[in-house]
Amino acid sequence: MNWLYDSVEPRVMDEDMLKLAVGEQGPRDEAGQLARQEGILFKDVLSLRLDFQNILRIDSLWQFENLRKLQLDNNIIEKIEGLERLVHLVWLDLSFNNIEAIEGLDTLVNLEDLSLFNNRISKIDSLDALVKLQVLSLGNNEISHVTNIIYLRRFKDLRTLSLSGNPIAEEEDYKMFICAYLPDLVYLDFRRIDDHMKELAEIKHQYGIDELKQRENLTQAQLDDERAQREELEEHKAAFVERLNGSFLFDSMYAEDVEGNKLAHLPGVSELLQAYKDKFVIICLNIFEYGLKQQEKRKVELDTFNECVQEAIQENREQGKRRIAKFEETHLLSLNAIRDESEVTNLEMKVAEHSKDITELFDMLMTLEMQLVEQLEETINTFERNIMDLVALFIENVQSLMAQCRDLENHHHEKLLEISINTLEKILKGELDEDLPYDVRALFVDKDTIVNAVGTSHDLHLLKIDNREDELVTRTNSWCSHLVDAIHKDEIMRNRRRVKEIHQYVDHVQNELDNLECSEIID
Repeated sequence: MNWLYDSVEPRVMDEDMLKLAVGEQGPRDEAGQLARQEGILFKDVLSLRLDFQNILRIDSLWQFENLRKLQLDNNIIEKIEGLERLVHLVWLDLSFNNIEAIEGLDTLVNLEDLSLFNNRISKIDSLDALVKLQVLSLGNNEISHVTNIIYLRRFKDLRTLSLSGNPIAEEEDYKMFICAYLPDLVYLDFRRIDDHMKELAEIKHQYGIDELKQRENLTQAQLDDERAQREELEEHKAAFVERLNGSFLFDSMYAEDVEGNKLAHLPGVSELLQAYKDKFVIICLNIFEYGLKQQEKRKVELDTFNECVQEAIQENREQGKRRIAKFEETHLLSLNAIRDESEVTNLEMKVAEHSKDITELFDMLMTLEMQLVEQLEETINTFERNIMDLVALFIENVQSLMAQCRDLENHHHEKLLEISINTLEKILKGELDEDLPYDVRALFVDKDTIVNAVGTSHDLHLLKIDNREDELVTRTNSWCSHLVDAIHKDEIMRNRRRVKEIHQYVDHVQNELDNLECSEIID
């Protein structure tokens, strides 16, 4: 254990410790004294030093949401935790502690400099989120295996690494290996890596590096393929037709269909089933392709709507700016004229005239805003009708295609029932030449049993088709409803912000006039 355990009582971070540290590290001038009197908000602190505090556990830092630099060295911390909210952290020092594992850093995506010097770490891992990492200090730990170096290849911005004092640093090939496998590294153990060393390292480990690069390329290609598939699936989901571009729905109908899978062993059913599947998949592909086309139409409709809205807002804003610019020219002249006026009667008359100008400006700006509200309301209503028509047409046509799937299922059910009853008759007469599996033959005890088995399979298939149709319709309607609601809410918020801006501006110029009038009367 850290020697501090024996000398001072271990401490846990609390509000008092943090307030004291923030106060002591704040500015010493008059502004700093005022800040200490009024209290410094933790969210405003950018740098915090908590070294040599005998801290056992990290806690209570969630309020430091804008912290950039955190110093926690020379404590007795055993676990990295409590840093989740410090997403803006760039520099973190946890050296000279009792940490055994790298963890708790997943949200620190902006971290560039990390020091874990002099701890008890034996493995370099759990740093994947630190994509901006440039400096990593892990000297005086218990790292012994070269695979830890391979792990660091993913950090493309890493330029400075310290590993001295670890068992791995005692290896004869230590520096050569690191230079070869981390070719972008500039400093190793506080010394610059010269180009000659890099060339020798590359030659010595060329075979291993080439082999590793090949594996990395294969892994990257697989990751790229998986990402592309995820992105493609998201596009299909946005069109509400995911997994309809193949036999997914058909396969799902038989995935839990115990009776249907047994009946597939009957003579002639295999060919019947294949023909059914081929036709079913064609209909699913028609739904899929139609869905993508309709999604593109909805996207074009939405993009066109957004462009119209932005153009209307921009044009309205420009009109308002021109009116304000024209007003401000006369506003300055009027204020100067009031300042130069010595007669009280003339002063009051000029103030009244300019106050009238301000009122007219307010009325004009509000009129512009009301015109925009009416224009956008008409645009939104038109868009709402268009998008609802597109959605209604899409649902109507999909339901028609889904009905075709049900027709195919009904036809297949009739054929399967016919084959099943014929098979039962042959079994009862002892005329069936084919050998059937025991569990299949067990269905053919009487007509009711086989009819129920075929009916159970049929009901399950129809349920799968109905559920997929209901899901598509529900999600499509929900998307449309949420989109329209969001557009209306956004317009309400825009209008409120604009009205507030107009009031604030007019109040400002009116206050200027009122203050000037008071000062002139007093003088």
